[in-house]
Amino acid sequence: MQQEYTYAVARIRCREPRLLTDSDLNGLLSAKDVDGVLRLLRDKGWGDSSSDGGHEALLKAEEDKLWGFIGEIVPERSTFDFLLVPNDYHNLKVAVKAITRDIDTADLFADNGTVAADTIYNALRLRDYSSLPESLADTAREAMTVLLETSDGQLCDIIVDKACMEHVYKLGKENSDELIRLYCELFVACADIKLAVRSARTGKSRDFIVRSLAECDTLDVKRLADAASLGYDDVISYLGETRYKGAVEAIGRSMSAFEKWCDDQLTQAMQPQKWEPFSIGPVVAYIIARQNELKAVRMILAAKITGLPEDIIKERLRMMYV
Repeated sequence: MQQEYTYAVARIRCREPRLLTDSDLNGLLSAKDVDGVLRLLRDKGWGDSSSDGGHEALLKAEEDKLWGFIGEIVPERSTFDFLLVPNDYHNLKVAVKAITRDIDTADLFADNGTVAADTIYNALRLRDYSSLPESLADTAREAMTVLLETSDGQLCDIIVDKACMEHVYKLGKENSDELIRLYCELFVACADIKLAVRSARTGKSRDFIVRSLAECDTLDVKRLADAASLGYDDVISYLGETRYKGAVEAIGRSMSAFEKWCDDQLTQAMQPQKWEPFSIGPVVAYIIARQNELKAVRMILAAKITGLPEDIIKERLRMMYV
């Protein structure tokens, strides 16, 4: 296995210089319009012959290229389930609502999950969950039952979202790689904090909050739920006692600023992987770095389309890995 990762890391090292830098992002921000952004990206090798249809095609091509490359260097795709299963749960929510509300699913499903989107959709449509992994099947069955019996879309969402968090957390606890464990912990903790803040601001009941939050090591979710049921200031007070006290200022600005803070924490933690020659860590760091690139480029393209001021986008752009 060490030999396999040595080869994978060597391949990653050849790709890292192609990652976008903060300077590259500033160049994209300075482009006049969407076409200008796309030209700069294509000059850097983004896209392929199938991505001439516009920015969405280009972004999809880049994500497909990423996972195609990872498949070449690490044949066991399940190694990255902790990054892929959120797409399964996203697709589950889309399928549940599409079937119960007759919604067109075109362009709503995410690619690159652990289960094909069509498999999830057909399992729900036929009420035959045998083709799904056990954890996903149990969640699908519960979500479908709740939505059909109560028509409560919000309750359906929190059932699926909490199951996703618990699945990612379990994958992290079972993994020996420090970076993967950190990623999964941050994934759940940051989601819990966002849920608590939004629940506090909208006056959700404690029962609702408890049902929404997932256990993790770096938060006491009982105390977080208690705080959220009392109000926003109590959430902030509790967070000040945790390792997330540095996020309080970002939360005060916006949830987007908080999400950036979370991603930047992970990027900082990834930096030592640049000198790690043997473990899966550098491969994971590269995948996360590329996903952050895609987020950043999507933000910039959205700003060009909507006319959002450049300074607002700069505040939301993640720290780059290189």
